[in-house]
Amino acid sequence: MKKYVTLSFLLSVFFLNAYGQGFLKTSLEITIRDRLGNTVEGVKVKIYKTYEDFQSDVNFIQEPLQTNAKGKVVFKNLESVPYYISAVKGDNNNYGDGEMVDTLVENRKNKVTIIIR
Repeated sequence: MKKYVTLSFLLSVFFLNAYGQGFLKTSLEITIRDRLGNTVEGVKVKIYKTYEDFQSDVNFIQEPLQTNAKGKVVFKNLESVPYYISAVKGDNNNYGDGEMVDTLVENRKNKVTIIIR
């Protein structure tokens, strides 16, 4: 009986490693902080594929999201490419600093912190 449990466990691990990559979609969790390090609620966040789209504020990848009470938003079902991020609340934004994230790791929740000033 013990051999069957061990074999079942090993087959499960193999199956999840070999085929499980498609179960977890690529996502990007963004945390917004102010210059003092406090998280900021209610920041409008957009992501873009190109710098030109970012500059022109057109063709954002998904609908803009607003940060929650912990200063976080999560964009889901993304491609494994670099993205440009726009984070704005009132007169505070991330323009000129922390605008781009590197290529996302596929099938992972990628995380980044952006500072707005």
